[in-house]
Amino acid sequence: MRVMKFGGTSVGNPQRIREVALLITDPEPKIVVLSAMTGTTNDLVRYSEYLYKKDSGNAKLFIEKLRSNYYRVVDELFTSEEYKEIGITLIDSHFDHLNDFNQDLFTQFEEKAVLAQGELISTALMYYHLKETGRECVLLPALNFMRIDKDQEPDNYYIRENINRELSLYPDCNLFITQGFICRNAYGEIDNLKRGGSDYSASIIGAAVESDEIQIWTDIDGFHNNDPRFVKHTQRIDHLSFGEAAELAYFGAKILHPTSVRPAQDKNIPVRLKNTMDPDSPGTLITDQASGSGLKAVAAKDGITSIRVQSDRMLLAFGFLRKVFEIFESHRTSIDMIATSEVSVSMTIDQTDKLQEIRSDLESYGTVEVIENQTIICVVGDMIAESRGMAVQVLEALKEIPVRMISYGSSNNNISVLISSEHKVEALNSLSDHLFRDL
Repeated sequence: MRVMKFGGTSVGNPQRIREVALLITDPEPKIVVLSAMTGTTNDLVRYSEYLYKKDSGNAKLFIEKLRSNYYRVVDELFTSEEYKEIGITLIDSHFDHLNDFNQDLFTQFEEKAVLAQGELISTALMYYHLKETGRECVLLPALNFMRIDKDQEPDNYYIRENINRELSLYPDCNLFITQGFICRNAYGEIDNLKRGGSDYSASIIGAAVESDEIQIWTDIDGFHNNDPRFVKHTQRIDHLSFGEAAELAYFGAKILHPTSVRPAQDKNIPVRLKNTMDPDSPGTLITDQASGSGLKAVAAKDGITSIRVQSDRMLLAFGFLRKVFEIFESHRTSIDMIATSEVSVSMTIDQTDKLQEIRSDLESYGTVEVIENQTIICVVGDMIAESRGMAVQVLEALKEIPVRMISYGSSNNNISVLISSEHKVEALNSLSDHLFRDL
């Protein structure tokens, strides 16, 4: 069985929905995971903001405008009066439910139920479109099998047992439609896998059913060797290892959600990145084997904050770093990069909701310096930390750009540097000129 995930732009309008339908109706058994239509999740976040502010009037106006937009989708997607009526009934059901949240008390748990409506609507629209065009399929509710535990991690045993039980109810069906992103938590409440979580959903489902291949369909033909939004003449990468793909995804390549690689890697299931707009392109294949050694790509991760702790108490002391790291652990904040000297330690984070508390706790150990608006530039490849001259080439490319931190040798897959975000585009282009000029 194949798992195919389509993102918001892939199902972003009626024509795109029809195009996806053509891609998924071959006889091969498959589970199709859909995101919300592009822009819907952002709209539902905005609606939630009105509800938090108790701005009932603007909340109602906003949600009714969104309802009207979906009426237009229904009118364009369906051709028969029967299915137009079914579509309108579907939209009214979800938007009446959304209006039920427009009351005095609105909580984070209710917001997650609001956000879930985007995926529930997109999958239902796809399901009814397939039914109208005579293609047999089953709408498989993700809330029946997708669950996270108390640590916000996938409950893999529960997911595996329940999705396979659901599938066994339809032994003659080859096409299942389900939602990405949404799930239930350990208490049975509607929750989600955070933004970009549809990729994660597909990988978790693929691992649970031991899929032959997991395909992630977006609007670009796979990983490129640099960010095509900022660098001209980038090239698609045909093959990456799981480790290389994980590094690129984590350090800024937007095509794949950072957590998506792990479930597939654990089960050694190939992942293929495909382009909905160019379905004949082979895309990028991700497996447990690297294809050649050396440099593969460059990625950039924005929104980074640098924290430096300077203290004479570090000198010839043991246990100091443990105490520093325990502060980040207590505030459930992960660290990206680390650099140390005799009397200071520098770290980077991308979660800043607990920044003030972290800073206050760190000040008991020394002088703390916080610098925001930083970017991590990551150069990724197989065994590049052992490649002769690779570090020299990277630093040569960045010789005109102030570098605050360097991480090299901790992984065979990457060299990372920290720079001010204002220099990001210059750095990406300079690295392309120096590292990919012979391609």
